[in-house]
Amino acid sequence: MKKYDVLVLGWGKAGKTLAAKLAGNGKKVAIVEKDPKMYGGTCINVGCLPTKSLANSSVIINEITKLGLERDYNIDNSFFINAMASKKSMVEKLNNKNYGLLANNPNVDVYDGLATFINDKEIKVNEEVLTADNIIINTGSRSRTLNIPVNNSNLIAYSDEILELEELPAKLLVVGAGFIGLEFASMFANFGSEVTVLQFDNSFLPSEDEEDAKMVKQVIEDKGIKLEFSASIKEINGKEVTYIQNGEEKVEIFDKVLISVGRIPNTEGLGIENTNIKLTERGEVLVDNNLETTVKGVWAAGDIKGGPQFTYVSLDDSRIILPQILGLEKHRVLSDRTNIATSTFIDPPYSRVGLNEKEADRLGIKYTKKYLLTAGIPKAHVNRETEGFSKVLLNENDEIIGAVLFHAASAEMINILSLAINQKIKGEVLRNFIYTHPTFTESLNDLI
Repeated sequence: MKKYDVLVLGWGKAGKTLAAKLAGNGKKVAIVEKDPKMYGGTCINVGCLPTKSLANSSVIINEITKLGLERDYNIDNSFFINAMASKKSMVEKLNNKNYGLLANNPNVDVYDGLATFINDKEIKVNEEVLTADNIIINTGSRSRTLNIPVNNSNLIAYSDEILELEELPAKLLVVGAGFIGLEFASMFANFGSEVTVLQFDNSFLPSEDEEDAKMVKQVIEDKGIKLEFSASIKEINGKEVTYIQNGEEKVEIFDKVLISVGRIPNTEGLGIENTNIKLTERGEVLVDNNLETTVKGVWAAGDIKGGPQFTYVSLDDSRIILPQILGLEKHRVLSDRTNIATSTFIDPPYSRVGLNEKEADRLGIKYTKKYLLTAGIPKAHVNRETEGFSKVLLNENDEIIGAVLFHAASAEMINILSLAINQKIKGEVLRNFIYTHPTFTESLNDLI
């Protein structure tokens, strides 16, 4: 048995950050990763960065099309292949960098293999047993699967596989009209695929305000993306997809089917049943306000513990756990985390922070709505990116309580509004601030 100060299970954002910082503080650390392709975690390998790399390439092609230059550039499958190659190169570089940052640290031992709990504080990896007083579970999540009858077909792909395609599908079916499904739909439509999205019920972005969801739907449909509601796949035979919509059976030919119906925690094979660590009804690792599990000295971070599944949330998890292991009295706790900004990289990106109208109404909070169409922003015309809107909610004290931005710069701007909410910056401060011109940010002068 090998004894360490800290065991980290999984190379996600929290795990790798904690391993590096704890090793830098003199702790002897072991980090276990079952898949060498995942050094650095989901974000850099099969999540945020590769998808945004492809999304960025697809927006460039969309710009070329807007300018009517597609014939001059002879846009074909080679653009998609080059985008994939660029994405692959970036991922390989980041994967190797992440491995080197820990593997070359004298206080860190790297283990390749599946980590399985033998008991509360002992882990088996391959044929070795590791133990530590402090253990961090950071094994992430994986795509939720659907049980679809398939005959002689390789059409089905999940997010990991769709990022490894060698050619652009002429016709793509996306199952799931959530933000991630729409992100892929938008991206492939920009590349030139004919895209259809199936949604099992009649809802479209039900957590969003109705007018906001309606605007997103319009932009999605203007890209030529076909949205089919109350529809579910019955079976797949070769390239034929049979689906039921409102009781009617339909058959269509597709080149690829992307399943995007959410993610589930990676607890399988961890041996949780051999411990006193408890799971929630959703199968996530149960944690308290300190991110500690039901076993003292064992923490969970990232997607495995549930909550918002974002790499920046996982990073913040590391800020909560680190001081506890270092024995510092004061530390951040889970309840300190409020008003997390989110961005979905459809084209244009859709970003939110704080309350929207339906949430404020439900809570009985009085507010004033400030609304501006993107077409009213000069920089939007400069960039030929006039789709969308901006919306900010102000309470009776002129404090921002929520914001929704749907335009090309929303992913950057939303952070300003998140800061304003958390620091209780008055609306008049942002309204009267002098911004550079022409920028999307200066729209806060007119919006607020």
